[in-house]
Amino acid sequence: MRLLHRLGWRCGALALAVAALLIVVGIETLSDEPEIALVIGEPWEDMRRRSSAEIDSAIAGHYWGRMPKSDARLRFTDPQYGFVTPLARFFSVSFDDSRVSNVRMSPQIEPLLLDDTLKVVLDLQDQWRRAGWVPIRTREFPSFADTPQWRDRLRETKNVEKAYWRAGDKYQLMLVVSRFEDKKRPTEERYLITLAIHKSRGVQ
Repeated sequence: MRLLHRLGWRCGALALAVAALLIVVGIETLSDEPEIALVIGEPWEDMRRRSSAEIDSAIAGHYWGRMPKSDARLRFTDPQYGFVTPLARFFSVSFDDSRVSNVRMSPQIEPLLLDDTLKVVLDLQDQWRRAGWVPIRTREFPSFADTPQWRDRLRETKNVEKAYWRAGDKYQLMLVVSRFEDKKRPTEERYLITLAIHKSRGVQ
């Protein structure tokens, strides 16, 4: 439970960081969709060799993180639990002594309208279900759905909705959707999606 609480981390601060990176000028979206291809726990250099997006080397003996040099999608390459995200502008991969430790990302390149947000979220959940991930803590945090009730919840101005998923005893993730006040489009309802993935540590 302590680990899940840590994963519930600083959602407000993280959303602000995501928003800043989504609107920053000068990061080019490439048409061939460069990707970071990884599994949690593997050697950092294995990830770099497999990935088509450029990302810097890890620092041996340190815990820190890197970001791809361009927009990139995540290809989670576990042979059983794999999935692929849309292109992301905010994409942070942490390392712990030269191994991939965890991922924090927003699978979008700009704040999205509600229909587009639900399309991304539901596609990810469908991929997870097909790959054998299962939702957890569903009484508190049910999985997202395209229903009038869910749309009303997401439209609440300061609302932050979360769902948690687990892949056997290997991985765990948190999916977050929150409203975003887009000053460039003040009359539109825009949303941020945040995805955090880490090793499972036996938390139910």
